[in-house]
Amino acid sequence: MGLVRSGPVSGYGTAAGTGALAALLLVGICGSPAYTGWAAATLTDPDSAGGFYLRLLAWPAWRLDADGQAGGLFAADLRAVALVVLAVALLYLLPAAQVARVPGPVSQFFSGWAAYVLAGGLAAVLAALLGPDPSLLAALQDASSGAGYGFLTGWIIGTASLGGRA
Repeated sequence: MGLVRSGPVSGYGTAAGTGALAALLLVGICGSPAYTGWAAATLTDPDSAGGFYLRLLAWPAWRLDADGQAGGLFAADLRAVALVVLAVALLYLLPAAQVARVPGPVSQFFSGWAAYVLAGGLAAVLAALLGPDPSLLAALQDASSGAGYGFLTGWIIGTASLGGRA
């Protein structure tokens, strides 16, 4: 007996799947030590919009070693790991495309964008509370920067979500 597929067959992934891949690539590339080192260098002018944005992309920085940080490598990379995990979970959980009044690309775009804003804020809170020296004030301050990061970069995830079926 052969393999039987039910439902439509398409060469495209789901909107959540393409958004998840984009989130993984965005954090993997722009959070890498090579990119964060380049963005922190004098190559980007922090007083220009372009320089600000290039530095913002490096927000979920991850490392290959802990550099003596308390809590080890996991604590150093907690924000980046939590961002990817939460973004993937929220992309699959937010059913905007299925329940939207106007289904289609507009709801896919905003669903992907919103998922990344929420993931950025939640990842920052979790990293602040579960990392070394946890405090509520640090968690609230980091939530602001994480949600700001998600708001200004979430359009990339929203655009990637347009490439898949609902």
